[in-house]
Amino acid sequence: MGGSRSSDDDPNGVFVVETDAQRRDAFAVRRTVFVDEQGVDEAIEYDDYDDPGTVATHFVAYDDGEPAGAARLRPAGSDPDDDGSESDTAKAERVAVAADRRGEGWGRRIMRAVEDHARAEGFDRLALHAQTRVRAFYDKLGYEAYGEEFEEAGIPHIAMETMLTSDT
Repeated sequence: MGGSRSSDDDPNGVFVVETDAQRRDAFAVRRTVFVDEQGVDEAIEYDDYDDPGTVATHFVAYDDGEPAGAARLRPAGSDPDDDGSESDTAKAERVAVAADRRGEGWGRRIMRAVEDHARAEGFDRLALHAQTRVRAFYDKLGYEAYGEEFEEAGIPHIAMETMLTSDT
């Protein structure tokens, strides 16, 4: 599952997806984590925001040339089902870290890259729907939960958000 990166200097890091190979690598991580490990229906896991040319930005993380993680970012108001669709809010989605890379800091690096990109795009707030089993991870990153627990794709989630200040 190797892939090309946007930087020849360092094979490690989190990159905005720019090539078909990077897209395949990001989707391979998502398939393994969400479809294979968690049993999410593939028809739910992949949607219109995964098509090239949409408003979503995809990210892929590499460790020694191997895909280690993935994420997706899009304007919160781009989906009519979004709650709180203020134009200053972006939504992080499909955040996944390969099982053999968990505990190595990849989730934090992916989220920082997503946050930096959202900030650069002019968003003031980042929202997400966290699986409740990883809520503590997002708590440590400064996200605050709001609302009641709910189910997405058969998995308990909680809505969370953080302000994207310039000094984060």
